[in-house]
Amino acid sequence: MLIPSIDLMGGKVVQLVQGKKKALEFDDSEEWIARFSKYPLVQLIDLDAAMGTGNNTRLVGQIARRLPCQVGGGIRSLEAAQTMLDAGARRVIVASALFADGRLDTRFAEEFARAVGNSRLVFALDAIGGRVTIQGWRKVTDVTPLEMIRALDAYCEAFLYTHVDSEGLLEGFPRSVIGPLREATGRQLIAAGGIKSQEEIDALDRMGVDAVVGMAIYQGLIPV
Repeated sequence: MLIPSIDLMGGKVVQLVQGKKKALEFDDSEEWIARFSKYPLVQLIDLDAAMGTGNNTRLVGQIARRLPCQVGGGIRSLEAAQTMLDAGARRVIVASALFADGRLDTRFAEEFARAVGNSRLVFALDAIGGRVTIQGWRKVTDVTPLEMIRALDAYCEAFLYTHVDSEGLLEGFPRSVIGPLREATGRQLIAAGGIKSQEEIDALDRMGVDAVVGMAIYQGLIPV
């Protein structure tokens, strides 16, 4: 399944390269809302909230009420998660909040699942050099994505693996890294980071993995 991605920064739809350099920017989100309206799931990320530089909460709510979204970016508390769910999000993406002092906090994951329900939680495995990165991709932990899946499998509906090393580069997604993760969980598994063609999406689908795509859509390489 193709899951289109909408990333927000400063009230605009953007695409970044490896979470740092802005490559594309669109002032009007309406075109993308219309083009993504036929998809059963859209990923909506508030990059300002993720990086701690502000938020796009109002725009997130406007989009989430019109599209079936899983929403991420700065969701570091139960209150923040509930706010997004109340605003219309189908699911919330949780990342940094699953760590305390650089270590996995399974107790918090369990509390989160008990409070909002497993079916409304997506846990993010954003990896640089084979290690999970948090705090808007600015801090790399010692935890591997495989360790994270094994520890947290009981507390979510889906895992989102982003290969930050290839994010936004349109160089292709390294499918070899996703195989062990697919074998480790029966949950929905979603891959992101460098996907550039429908052929890649189809290959991931055959592995039982869904695909989040941003840059390739916005540059017209994958029609929507």
